[in-house]
Amino acid sequence: MTEVAFVDGPVATMDAARSVTDAVLVRDGRIAALGEQAVRDARGPRTEVISLRGGLLLPGFHDAHAHPVFGGLQLLRCDLSEAADATDCLRRIAEHLRARPEQDWLLGSGWDAGHFAEGWPTRRALDSVTGDRPAFLVNRDQHGAWVNSAALRLAGVDRRTPDPPDGRIERDPAGRPDGTLHEGAVRLVASALPAADPAEYLDGLLAGQRHLHERGVTSWHDAIIGPYLGYADLLETYLTADRRGLLTGKARGSLWWDRERGLAQLPELTERRDRARGARFRAESVKIMLDGVCENATAAMRLPYVGQRGSGMSFVPPEQLAEAVPALTERGFGLHFHAVGDRAVRDALDALASAHPAGGRHQIAHAQVVHPSDLGRLRELGVAATVQLRWAVNDPAMTELTVPKLGHTRAGWQYPFRSLRASGAVLAAGSDWPVSEADPLLGVHVAVNRADPGDADPFAPAEALELVDALAACTAGSAWVNHAERETGSIELGKAADLVLLDADPFGLPPDEIGRCGVVLTMVDGEFVHRR
Repeated sequence: MTEVAFVDGPVATMDAARSVTDAVLVRDGRIAALGEQAVRDARGPRTEVISLRGGLLLPGFHDAHAHPVFGGLQLLRCDLSEAADATDCLRRIAEHLRARPEQDWLLGSGWDAGHFAEGWPTRRALDSVTGDRPAFLVNRDQHGAWVNSAALRLAGVDRRTPDPPDGRIERDPAGRPDGTLHEGAVRLVASALPAADPAEYLDGLLAGQRHLHERGVTSWHDAIIGPYLGYADLLETYLTADRRGLLTGKARGSLWWDRERGLAQLPELTERRDRARGARFRAESVKIMLDGVCENATAAMRLPYVGQRGSGMSFVPPEQLAEAVPALTERGFGLHFHAVGDRAVRDALDALASAHPAGGRHQIAHAQVVHPSDLGRLRELGVAATVQLRWAVNDPAMTELTVPKLGHTRAGWQYPFRSLRASGAVLAAGSDWPVSEADPLLGVHVAVNRADPGDADPFAPAEALELVDALAACTAGSAWVNHAERETGSIELGKAADLVLLDADPFGLPPDEIGRCGVVLTMVDGEFVHRR
């Protein structure tokens, strides 16, 4: 096994004191010595010595909420994540189809709602480049799909098809489905998709894993282990990769709560948890998606959206949560809530308060709009906020689709990172990749500046985090929510050598240059999994 000495600091250990040292020795996959003198005394003649050369050594980043298989499949399929606008989306689709004339279906993802009028594209535009080949394209936020006429026809979806209770079909003036499906309406067409190819899903996981390692991520939490939005159940994909020794990172997962099955699924969830206890993969929490997203007015809000239909969707109403939450906590499950709107956040907190769960390390992911009176309740209940640092910016999704629907006051309640930190809540950070970029350093930049690199217009700058707190959310905080803090998440003697080396020290840079830091190498259990 590799023995490595990192010297010429700095090293940010991210331990409880947030201490700094200047050297680290890695031996047999563990942190064997800290500090220049101790490392010099302990290293041997064959130890590889790596000078930090002005960079910063950190614990490996932990992504507390991501979808690496979805992201990997996006890289392998028709990837629209880099499209500049609606026209560019269609150009990329046409190029993808020309290169793959043998494919029966066009499958892909990554289109941005902000590129289309009112936030949704039409089947007619998609028909213009796909013809009669059915197309199913998941959007960037993983809460909807763009489909063409052929896909609607194969699925039997027409003007007589009603909206499901947990979704919406966008329609043309004649009432015909117009190509965009929101939330639960996606299932209407997903049911017609070809059967999943296990080999493709395994390739997707490995591609996603490489993508994360290149960005310094050593551990991640896959936030959906179960069928969702046309994707197959990922449990067998992870179990296969773990059994074959293909997982070079450490993966946790949340088992999907089927909102249509209620308590009847408890025995199955328990059995799935028992199966998912491998060498580098475990799934011991349950993901409950409470609402949608603000951009399409499906996030659950306490008051109606401005000029919109209603106040969003509660996928699991409070009375059902009141049954599900204690039943799950009594069986030892941690709870991982998707809650974007202020009503969804409050519903999650109320359910946890009524259940009196002990030690579950439950978490509310996203927590985008939080009513000020609820900010202190996370600390009181021991609930972590798993936040997406990258989202707190004035991008088109915010300025054109979200703020107009929320209004000025509620818009200012979004992404209250500093307020949550000040309340004493544990902050964990997740990219939600491929919803947004997987790069933790970009998230850290946004957390500190409340703006993208090069953007001088911050969003709600009073909620900016200190750099050390943003890095802690990406390391120690995310390790804590996964019950892994004794093993990883900080650089301490005896802990796993899960490390990332940056090419610059963000503590020595002006805040608006943090985003220019890059990853030199990534190490898991003392082995290099990425080296630039």
